[in-house]
Amino acid sequence: MSRFAGKVVVITGASGGIGFAASKLFAKEGAKVLLVDIEEADLDNAVTEIGSQSSYFVADVTQPEQVQAYVAAAVERYGGIDIFINNAGIEGDLDTIVDCEIDNFDRVIAVNVRGVWLGLKYVIPEIEKRGGGSIVITSSIGGVSGGSGMSPYIASKHAVIGIMRTASDECAPKGIRVNTVNPGPTETRMMRSIEEQNAPGNAELAKQGYTSRVPLSRYAEPEDIANMMLFLSSDEGSYCSGGIYVVDGGMTKY
Repeated sequence: MSRFAGKVVVITGASGGIGFAASKLFAKEGAKVLLVDIEEADLDNAVTEIGSQSSYFVADVTQPEQVQAYVAAAVERYGGIDIFINNAGIEGDLDTIVDCEIDNFDRVIAVNVRGVWLGLKYVIPEIEKRGGGSIVITSSIGGVSGGSGMSPYIASKHAVIGIMRTASDECAPKGIRVNTVNPGPTETRMMRSIEEQNAPGNAELAKQGYTSRVPLSRYAEPEDIANMMLFLSSDEGSYCSGGIYVVDGGMTKY
């Protein structure tokens, strides 16, 4: 299939988990894909697996100059940007608000909120030059609910929904649609970290607890989330903007 032939996709947090699944899927559908992440070895492995439809750029999404650099690289290599999967994020250390280290809070907010905002700031003008396109921001079910021990992460994922709603209004006249995808528990490194932090030395017990709250009785695969990203970026999703798209097996009711 080649629904995205001629399209250029930039994906942050692209070397693992959901970002890697999305990178593979968009490339399979014919897009040229720029993978952005902070670890070069992981990016190199990802691009080797995906093939010639892809290339990578090492960047810290919290730094304006590095964000501008990955945007410039996409334009130089592929002629512009049509789709932006604004996906990079971290979970941080789990702790109560009282015990949470301030540096931990600042780090999570920097990646998950500042990084998203900077990406929009520098990518939107390039998508506008192409006559419009799609932006998908990765939030979380934590963006529409709460949870003890994860206040920086929960705050950040609520924040990006607000950013998305503002961006969708600002971008509509430019022909750019903006939405969030809000995953539930997913088979990724991040969930392994959360499980271990919830039940040190017995992460499988934590996973069983999370799974028991999912009506479909399983975690999402990264491809489940990537499929929603693909839909929102496609012609089939052409009337979707300003939306919160929860992909969690029925776990969240709001």
